[in-house]
Amino acid sequence: MTAIAGFWHFNERAEGEDPCARMLAAQQVYGPHDGRQWSEGSVALGRRLYRTVPEDAYDRQPLKSTDGRLVLVADVRLDNREELIADLGLRHERLFHTCDAAILLACLERWGDAAVDRLVGDFAFAFWDRRAETLTLARDFLGQRPLHFHRGKDFFAFASMPKGLHALPDIPYAPDEQAMSEFLVLLPQSGPRNFFSGIERVEAGQVVTASRSGLSARHYWQPKRCSRPLSERECLEGVRYHLDLATKSRLRGIGLDVAGQLSGGFDSAAVVGTAARLLKEDGGKVVAFTAVPRAGYDGPVPKGRFADEGPHAAAVAAMYPNVEHVLIRADGPSPLEELDRMFFLFDRPMLNLCNWRWVSAINRAARERGLKILLNGQMGNMSISYSGLERLPELLRASALPSLAREAWRLVAGRYMTWAGVLAQTFGPFVPGPLWRWLNRTLAGRAFDVLDYSPIRADRLAALNLERLAAERDLDFSYRPRADGFAARVWALRRVDQGNYNKGCLAGWGIDHRDPTADKRLVEFCLAVPSEHYLSDGVPRALGRKALADRVPERVLKERRKGYQAADWHEGLTAARREIVAELGRLVECAPAARTLDVPRLSRLVELWPTSGWERTEIIHRYRLALLRGIAAGHFLRKAVGAN
Repeated sequence: MTAIAGFWHFNERAEGEDPCARMLAAQQVYGPHDGRQWSEGSVALGRRLYRTVPEDAYDRQPLKSTDGRLVLVADVRLDNREELIADLGLRHERLFHTCDAAILLACLERWGDAAVDRLVGDFAFAFWDRRAETLTLARDFLGQRPLHFHRGKDFFAFASMPKGLHALPDIPYAPDEQAMSEFLVLLPQSGPRNFFSGIERVEAGQVVTASRSGLSARHYWQPKRCSRPLSERECLEGVRYHLDLATKSRLRGIGLDVAGQLSGGFDSAAVVGTAARLLKEDGGKVVAFTAVPRAGYDGPVPKGRFADEGPHAAAVAAMYPNVEHVLIRADGPSPLEELDRMFFLFDRPMLNLCNWRWVSAINRAARERGLKILLNGQMGNMSISYSGLERLPELLRASALPSLAREAWRLVAGRYMTWAGVLAQTFGPFVPGPLWRWLNRTLAGRAFDVLDYSPIRADRLAALNLERLAAERDLDFSYRPRADGFAARVWALRRVDQGNYNKGCLAGWGIDHRDPTADKRLVEFCLAVPSEHYLSDGVPRALGRKALADRVPERVLKERRKGYQAADWHEGLTAARREIVAELGRLVECAPAARTLDVPRLSRLVELWPTSGWERTEIIHRYRLALLRGIAAGHFLRKAVGAN
């Protein structure tokens, strides 16, 4: 990875002023290995390098095009290098002595900013067009690398992370309270808003062009639905081929061994198993880390979940002699312990503090073993292991009632769902929100309001009209099932911006997180597979079960429960009760936190601390979601206004 920065003063820059250097210095933690910059007149571009692949040894950015027109800085890992070199007609021997940024520049010379459609990998880049006097910024289709910018009265500046922009005195240092309110009710990140006021983000799959007259932006990633029938064989072979290709691409630069995040589910098992198969010939291995509860934990878990994913993960490891299985118990540290460090590394609030306890523990364990790359299967639910349950309302809408009845009957007969669940999944998308909530309250005994799981103040929720905004972003606060599987997956893929998290993990632990299930080729193939291959003969995730049968054990593929990550979360939370009280006390004195968070309600939760029932949905919503998210958001707001 690389931290990039650039500054364009619309008038002549004052002598002695070097804002680009200031931004690069502020981001050195993200690029400690080398720093360079280019300047000409009122424009300066630069980068700080963090070497993660062998070709980074040849990285001499900023780079100029052969005709001198373009100047590029890029935070990039290209996963289709060979294909691009062939398309460009370059000599193949250049492959091993050319950094990814140089290949990217050649693509931009040939195809302009339309080159983004040809790129596979994680990237954020910017290039200055000296002839047109434009500055163009772009990010990969899922936003795995971050990129932020600020347009001032007489200048434009960009940097990988907000702290780079905050190195400039003309850019305010304050939180964006609107963005924080949206975060608290789980709205999808849509539009350029960032968590700091005055700083915007380039969205995932977007190209932004700045000129003296203003900004223009376009979204280039437009996935396509299935255009032709695919046989089951084509689907199975396609998933396996693309998973192998995606995993192999992400093994570049690892040496012999790689770390893997291994849970008890399909996706991480598929990634670890595939990596082990690919590494076997060269004598490499996967060190697979599984987060498990503390030794002896036997607390209750929600219905349909299991607490200890260790045995399932062990079954995966047992299939491969070159997989070393390591259990990670994140007991001990308070969930609040690393908040200051997280604020510094991520420049954004944490979404799930419970999970970050074990993610941080895995990062530390991988670093201690000298491993630099960690594979995960974070986007697998939207690609290889999609359930296909949206096929039920799709069949209803198409009036394909015999097929709907057959799938529903087999789902129940196979004990994948109850009749109540089938009816809710089938008819729920077409039921009005108020009726859906009434049915849940009457028949299921619960109908949760947004304030049950969010720490936002009720008056803030109403004043910002967040329910209307949620509807505009296709988020239903009543959480009815969705009627279109393709649209549901595309929406989920775009929901959370992972860029800052990935950058922060590299800076904080020296670990480059890579997700083969987020590979553009794999995602687009899976999105184009017809829904009848995902929900088939009453079996959800049918495509994943069949395609992964050659690399994932039956114990995992036949498991109908879901793993419950950080099952002992409440023990660490209880131990941190005094810290929580102290933090809530500080939030009362922070104006943005007091305006946004319902601190009195959070304080009452601490006073009414449960002694049991931590597996109950209402307790999980109030404490694991509302309280912990409120603490994370409040801490960010407090630090972002300079309070200490």
